[in-house]
Amino acid sequence: MSWGTELWDQFDNLEKHTQWGIDILEKYIKFVKERTEIELSYAKQLRNLSKKYQPKKNSKEEEEYKYTSCKAFISNLNEMNDYAGQHEVISENMASQIIVDLARYVQELKQERKSNFHDGRKAQQHIETCWKQLESSKRRFERDCKEADRAQQYFEKMDADINVTKADVEKARQQAQIRHQMAEDSKADYSSILQKFNHEQHEYYHTHIPNIFQKIQEMEERRIVRMGESMKTYAEVDRQVIPIIGKCLDGIVKAAESIDQKNDSQLVIEAYKSGFEPPGDIEFEDYTQPMKRTVSDNSLSNSRGEGKPDLKFGGKSKGKLWPFIKKNKSPKQQKEPLSHRFNEFMTSKPKIHCFRSLKRGGATPEDFSNLPPEQRRKKLQQKVDELNKEIQKEMDQRDAITKMKDVYLKNPQMGDPASLDHKLAEVSQNIEKLRVETQKFEAWLAEVEGRLPARSEQARRQSGLYDSQNPPTVNNCAQDRESPDGSYTEEQSQESEMKVLATDFDDEFDDEEPLPAIGTCKALYTFEGQNEGTISVVEGETLYVIEEDKGDGWTRIRRNEDEEGYVPTSYVEVCLDKNAKDS
Repeated sequence: MSWGTELWDQFDNLEKHTQWGIDILEKYIKFVKERTEIELSYAKQLRNLSKKYQPKKNSKEEEEYKYTSCKAFISNLNEMNDYAGQHEVISENMASQIIVDLARYVQELKQERKSNFHDGRKAQQHIETCWKQLESSKRRFERDCKEADRAQQYFEKMDADINVTKADVEKARQQAQIRHQMAEDSKADYSSILQKFNHEQHEYYHTHIPNIFQKIQEMEERRIVRMGESMKTYAEVDRQVIPIIGKCLDGIVKAAESIDQKNDSQLVIEAYKSGFEPPGDIEFEDYTQPMKRTVSDNSLSNSRGEGKPDLKFGGKSKGKLWPFIKKNKSPKQQKEPLSHRFNEFMTSKPKIHCFRSLKRGGATPEDFSNLPPEQRRKKLQQKVDELNKEIQKEMDQRDAITKMKDVYLKNPQMGDPASLDHKLAEVSQNIEKLRVETQKFEAWLAEVEGRLPARSEQARRQSGLYDSQNPPTVNNCAQDRESPDGSYTEEQSQESEMKVLATDFDDEFDDEEPLPAIGTCKALYTFEGQNEGTISVVEGETLYVIEEDKGDGWTRIRRNEDEEGYVPTSYVEVCLDKNAKDS
């Protein structure tokens, strides 16, 4: 089966067919290119989708993703991101293995097709030229034969005419001979050109055209094979990423299987547990006692004497109240339903017992005292862990500076060791500050966890905050206080409570007698007292010592009658008075 023998006369159709084959190949290239664009667009949309639902850093949403179901969702988003990456790989491989190769092959194919059909047209032009030469020789031979025949007839006519001179007859004879010779020459030339044309035509239809058509056939078959191989590559590119896509899907399934509903329930408890105890039973309030005061045979004084114990008994029954619930001012007012009181209790917040936080206008206290006990413990523990990490970081930095200083001491040409003293002192100062902060928060944490019954004076001095401890008698006074008719008077209870609080507040911050100086001290480093209860000192400054270090790393000093506070003991050189030490 050969195009050269079967399609020897279909040059134009073969030319059209091969051009159609190239167009099909270019169409397939365009198809793959659009597929790569779709894969890239799909991957981009998947990545944007994954990014859209990722939790924002340092936001409340990020804290909510501690639950296993939310962690599984994050894993789902990450796997989807990897899934999108595989579609990008598909696009890249198709572009490099199919589009680029086929585009280069199409250019080569076009060049080869152009060369083959150029040779075919050249052979066609050659055979057409030979045909034209044959036709021209044939027409000339025909014309010469006719001219020779007319010349012969003219000679015979002249020769038969007796009136014609012998010279005219001889001339006609010579002319006939010339024409006859020309006809013989044209015949010979025609015969030669005919043989040549037949040879060229045989070569054209049996050698040149079959060879050219065979090359075109091979070219077309290579195009078909190449297109089939590209389709296989197209499928193989998809097949290569199937295992990785399968792993992504397996990761999603694994994340889904890791969801633990019990663990999430426990996290909810840890997140919202307040640490308060549920309220106790509400005591029965008997309002029928005044109704039993009927007039008897006894005197009015006796009836009054019998009414007093009843009032006293009624008063005692109202000693314990539902937490955070206000009583009606008048017994005639309709009592609120129990559900409303319970909701009010559940939505109420614990009272702030720090007067400093009240002075700051409702800002969050440093010791998180506005939070329920359990939440406060978690916040304090988190703060302690953060401070410990910062301390470790500063200690690593101090060790690095110390090592560098040792290197400078051993090799002075590398640097001046004294240049690192300022930095080393600054790092040590930061470590000291962080340790003080850590001790302060650890004291609060110990108080919350029950390791300390109450905050010690040392912890108060470290924190710089003096929390007012409300005496338990405040609520008792407010609860036991009743109006003469047995009802609870809100204004009186609030007034008494505020009086007690104000008294405690005044007692805590009353001006005390200035402590006597027990020695002097000299500041070795500059210290900026930014925390409450501390005082700033300048390197080289001399001040009075009014309270020595009690083991907490702080010394109380005074600059003048109005300025006093605590400084780190390591920042000053203390010289105590001997008489003061003995006393």
